[in-house]
Amino acid sequence: MDTLFIAGQPFNSRLLVGTGKYKDFQETRAAIDASGAQIVTVAIRRTNIGQDPNQPSLLDALPPKQFTYLPNTAGCYTAEDAIRTLRLARELLDGHDLVKLEVLGDPQSLYPNVVETLRAAEVLVKDGFKIMVYTSDDPIIAKQLQDIGCVAVMPLASLIGSGMGILNPWNLQIIIDRLSVPVIVDAGVGTASDAAIAMELGCDAVLMNTAIAQARNPVLMASAMQKAVQAGREAYLAGRVPRKIYQASPSSPTAGLIGS
Repeated sequence: MDTLFIAGQPFNSRLLVGTGKYKDFQETRAAIDASGAQIVTVAIRRTNIGQDPNQPSLLDALPPKQFTYLPNTAGCYTAEDAIRTLRLARELLDGHDLVKLEVLGDPQSLYPNVVETLRAAEVLVKDGFKIMVYTSDDPIIAKQLQDIGCVAVMPLASLIGSGMGILNPWNLQIIIDRLSVPVIVDAGVGTASDAAIAMELGCDAVLMNTAIAQARNPVLMASAMQKAVQAGREAYLAGRVPRKIYQASPSSPTAGLIGS
């Protein structure tokens, strides 16, 4: 597959995977390996990456030398909380500056609070962070986040953990067409076909957690997602035939028919 660049850094995989909701770190590692993902997201407020030296650390299961960590602000509902969380992550990970910003609006829908997200992004970019930002599928907000200096914009497909897939492909298409930074579908993917559709639209990558971690067989689903992302990307690059309403087109030549 062709190379994905985020903040100038090359990646061979266009599938990004979260590290939460698995039964243990052993299953986490097995699923990540099966996915082929190089970037893994970590909820700093929920996962031990050294905050508690007496508990198992994700750093042992997924060594930072083998994976690119993407600390995120899951569970934050204000710009201030998100800023504080990512500054802590930078300390814990020895100056790591590539992070995922998400500021949620309410605990029921987990829909992004775009006003607080914009506020936090402005501060964090000025503070030297390379921000990959979770947001709604609003093209105007997506463009504003890019203009602030975010290195990737991550619109939702549907609500976090819902498994509903892409509910508004038209908005995603507008975002893809208007932005120059990577557009990565984040949240709502439920199965492999959802990932393939996102990539066929022209998204640069897909990020998921629940779809893999909560599957009956997370490792097998991770493998399926890897293949779906690859197939979707190849289909996008190949260029699909145009849709033709009420107009058939023979699959074989009509000229020079035998016996005519």
